[in-house]
Amino acid sequence: MKLAADRILGLALIGLAAFAAVQAANLQIPFSYEPVGPKAFPIGLSVILVALSLVLVLRPGENGHWPDKALMLKLLAVLGALLVYALLFTRMGFVPASLLAVATLARLFDASWPKALLAGILIPVGSYFLFTEALGIALPAGTWLADVL
Repeated sequence: MKLAADRILGLALIGLAAFAAVQAANLQIPFSYEPVGPKAFPIGLSVILVALSLVLVLRPGENGHWPDKALMLKLLAVLGALLVYALLFTRMGFVPASLLAVATLARLFDASWPKALLAGILIPVGSYFLFTEALGIALPAGTWLADVL
C-alpha cells in the first residue's frame, strides 16, 4: 500500500507535536503559576495538533499527491522559520523572536516589506500585552537582556 502525502505529513506533524509537548513539559519555572501555568498552552496546542494530524493519517484526501517544488520550498522555509523561532524564543525573548518570526512568515506569504514589518511589530506587542496583562502569564524577556541590564 502506497502512503499518501497526507499520511506522511500527518505522521510528521504528530512527531512535531510530541516534540513541542516534551519541550513544554521540560520548562523549568522558577515560581508557581495559578491556576494552569505556562506549560498548559503549548501542551494544549500539541494535543490539538495530534488530533488534527490523526485525521490526515486516518482519512487522507483523495488527491494525495505532493506539492510542486515551489510550494514545497515555501513549506520547508515556514518549517525552518518556526524551528528557529523555537530555538531563539527564550534566548531573545518573546517580542524580538516573535517579531522576526512573524515578519519572516509574512514575507513567505508574499506580504510587502512594510506590511511584514508592521505585522512583525503589532502582533508580538499585542500578544505580549494579551498574555501578560489579560492572562497574567509571564513571557521570557531573553537572556541577552540580562547582559545589557
